[in-house]
Amino acid sequence: MSKPVTQLMQAEMTRKEFLATLALGLASIMGFSSIIHFLTGKSLSSHSVSAGYGSSAYGGGKEDR
Repeated sequence: MSKPVTQLMQAEMTRKEFLATLALGLASIMGFSSIIHFLTGKSLSSHSVSAGYGSSAYGGGKEDR
């Protein structure tokens, strides 16, 4: 794995080739995120807070009990 990355980093490329490589890398990362979301049903970037302000009918969280 490290040998192809080293070869890629040392290869001379035009701006167009660089942007295409960068776009492919970003698309790969986004694809992996989508696969993880599909398999687990959870998003990597979503955060759910269940004990924050307004989480109960009276406006307080677990601290008010």
